[in-house]
Formats: sequence, C-alpha cells, structure tokens
Amino acid sequence: MLIQSRVCDAKVASANVFPGSHPRNIRDTALPLPAGLPSSFNSPRSWTGSDYANDNSYILMLSQEDVKEIDEALAHINASELPNGVDSISPATFPLPLLGPKLSGVGDELYNGRGFGLIRGLDINKYSVEDRSTIWLGIQSYIASLRARQDKAGNMMAHIVADNSSAIKATHYRHSTSSISFHNEDSGDIASWLTCNTAASGGRCIIASVETIFNVIAKTSPEMIRTLMKSDWPFALPYFRCRPVMYYHDNNLIMNFNRASLMGSASHPRSESLPSLNADQIAALDAIEAIAKATQFEVQTQPGDIHMINNLYLLHRRDSFVNGDEPSARRHLIRMRLRCEKRAPELPIELQDEWRPAFDGAGDRLWHLMPMPDGFYPLRAFSL
Repeated sequence: MLIQSRVCDAKVASANVFPGSHPRNIRDTALPLPAGLPSSFNSPRSWTGSDYANDNSYILMLSQEDVKEIDEALAHINASELPNGVDSISPATFPLPLLGPKLSGVGDELYNGRGFGLIRGLDINKYSVEDRSTIWLGIQSYIASLRARQDKAGNMMAHIVADNSSAIKATHYRHSTSSISFHNEDSGDIASWLTCNTAASGGRCIIASVETIFNVIAKTSPEMIRTLMKSDWPFALPYFRCRPVMYYHDNNLIMNFNRASLMGSASHPRSESLPSLNADQIAALDAIEAIAKATQFEVQTQPGDIHMINNLYLLHRRDSFVNGDEPSARRHLIRMRLRCEKRAPELPIELQDEWRPAFDGAGDRLWHLMPMPDGFYPLRAFSL
C-alpha cells in the first residue's frame, strides 16, 4: 500500500518501485548519479542472501587442534603479568601460531571480501566468564587491533539482553524483544558479537549489503542516491550534527545511520526543536529498508559463536524473539566495536569525527563482563 507523500507541492509517481515505502517524486529520475560514482558495484560484498543459502564458506569451524591451541594460549596469558591489563591482550600475549593465520583470513574477508564471518566451535560453558572474555579478546586481536569505547562512560562491552524493568528499557533496541530495523553501529569498522545464549525462538542476526542496496536504487532512482549523499541529514544522537548517510570515499561505498538518531523512537522521542526529515529523506530510508529485507542474509547463531560484520559496508538488524524460562534460553549477546589499523580504509571526515573519541587513548575504558544495573551503561539522550 502506498503511503501518502509529505510533499504537498509535487506530483507523485503513480507506481511505487519500493513496496511499503513512500512514493517517489517524479523528479527523482531527472538527475543522474553524482559524478565519480560507478553505475553499479560488482565486488565480493555485492551479494544477496540467496548467494549464501547453501554456502557455509563464511564459517570458520574450529578444529580440536584449534581449541587446544586456544586453551594453551589462555593458560599462557593467565600465567603472565599483563602490564596494561585487558589492553595487553594481543597476538603477542595470546599466541595462536596455527589458528592465527586462519583468523587473519577472517579479517581479510571482513575488509576485502564478503564483509562478514563467523567463528564456531567454542564450548563457552566450560569457561569462566573471565576466561571466555579473554578468549574472545584474544581471537579478535588477530582480526582487529583497536577496540572502541561504546559510550561516554567508556564501556567496552555492550550486553544485548531483554530487560523490561522500565518502559524505556523495554523499547530500547538493546533491551527489547521486538525486531529492529536495519542500521549501522555509531562507530567502528567491525562489529563483533559473542553469543552467550540464544532465545527460545527468533532473535536471528540479519545482514544486508550496502553495495547491493546501492545497485537497486541507482538503477531505479538515481536521485535517491543524491539524497543519501547530501550533507543535510539531521543526526541527533549522541549530539546534533548534519552529515550524509551514504559516502563514496577512497573507492569504497560506505553507509552509516540509524533511524533513532534521525527520527526518534519510543525510547528516544525526538524533540520538536530538532529538524525533521523531509519526504525525500523518509522515502530513501524506506527504500533502504525494503531492499535490505529483500536481499538480506539471516545468520542463525548458537552459544559460543563469534560473528563479525564490516560496519562500513553492511547493514544489520535483529528479528523479534521470545525468551524461555531457563537461563540458557534467554538471549544474551555481547558486542564490541573494532578497527584493524593495517586493513582499515580512510574514512570520510564526518566519520573520522565519530570514530576518534571511540578509539583514541584518552578516557576511561570499562570492562563489565556481565550485564550491569542501571547507571553502569546509561542509555543515551537526544541533544537539544
């Protein structure tokens, strides 16, 4: 069904290319793509979900020898004195001579290949909370060398768990059980999740390719690409600034946005003092969502899985879920944001401003290994 356009003074196309989105203005097709952009992308990250329907090449399945090497590295690091604590966990202190090159290959795929990967085969129930965290950090260190703070308090780990203890938490994407729309993390080249427990049903991790989304929009509505690349998008979390949603920078197509920052949400109602999106911008977001859902790939994780995506080149979301009564049937993922100095592309200046405070050496770095009460990981508020 077509949704009524908010543009009152323009004629609206009678057909809607993107089901469920705002109808496109007829002027959308009048202008070509911005200069310098290819008409389409054809790279390993220009995939659709059907490409991986029967392809498990994105999974690195740990062998018994790999797990043995991990256990030996854990014993080594636990017996060592680390001068900088958690920040000392690296390939030098967590030696994986045989598994390390395989993990480096995962990093190559994240940056230069399909943009996602999954490491499977850890029985995390045999480890303490401290040891499983050390293993996760040790494995990550072969893929990305830098770790980001995820808020002003300096939290390094975000626990994704259902929490209906307050109305705000019950509707917040990190603590709700509802599905959430496609988005990017605020910062970090790589988003990494450790699955501690899965829900009784639902809760799949779902991803989509930015290049594939571009290819569909560019073919049908090039003006929409211009809209996405304009610098007038009014982001307001965690502070107000205007910047593009999509970039073509250093020969890389990059997207970075989330709807809450642009439109508000139940847990983050947008102040009336903030600018609203125009009809073209809303139509562009709706098109992104529709195309991403049509081309998405669903990743069904299990306890012990480490799955990673390139946060510059892919979008992600989660479907709704129902927790069970047993702790083992209550969804719990831990998220970190990472960057690999060797592989990282140059970022657009606006994203450099987002990445810098997350990755620089200043400020606290807090490592809460389990979900914490209110106040330890405060929910953000809109800047006014």
